[in-house]
Amino acid sequence: MSKVRKKVKSIKIDLNKCNGCKACEVICSSFHATPKYSSNNPARARIRLTRDPIRDVFVPVYAGEYTAAECMGRDKYVIDGKEYDECGFCRASCPSRGFFKEPDSGLPLKCDMCEENDPGQEPLCVQWCLADALTYEEREEEVEEEVKLSDIERGLKSLVDKHGLQNLLDTVVRMSQKS
Repeated sequence: MSKVRKKVKSIKIDLNKCNGCKACEVICSSFHATPKYSSNNPARARIRLTRDPIRDVFVPVYAGEYTAAECMGRDKYVIDGKEYDECGFCRASCPSRGFFKEPDSGLPLKCDMCEENDPGQEPLCVQWCLADALTYEEREEEVEEEVKLSDIERGLKSLVDKHGLQNLLDTVVRMSQKS
C-alpha cells in the first residue's frame, strides 16, 4: 500500500459545555430516517450521550468504525470522582454491546459526517449544538491507502462475521428461490 494525503474529519467534544439537551441525537436520527426527517428514533442516531445523573456530566460519543471482535480494553476512567467503564467512551460498533447498531437489522452504524447533506457543511449535530460543545475539524494526514467498502459490503461483512459465510449463503439461496 502506498501513502496518500487524506483529509481527516472529526468532531471535537468539549465536556464542560455539553448540557445534555440531546439536540445532536435528535437531528442525527431524523437525518438518517427513511425518508429523511420523517421520524425521530434516537436508536438510529450516530451520536449518543453517556450521562452520570448524580454528577450531571454528559459525554457525547459519535459512531466510529465497526470491529468484528471485542476489544481487550476494559479500563476504567475516573472523571470528577466518578468511575466510568471504557466502553462508555468507545466509538466502535462491536459484538459486546448494542451501541451504534441499526435497531431493525442489527447492522453497524458509523458517523458519515452528514456528507450526503452538503459536502461543504458541518455535520448537523455540530450545527444544532446550541451549547457549542461540538466543533467540526478538518486536517490533512498522510495515511496508508485503504480499500473502502461500500455500505452493502460493510453490511454483508458484519452479517458474515455474526452468522458465518455458509449460513448467509444458504439464506440468500433460500430467499432467491422464493422469488
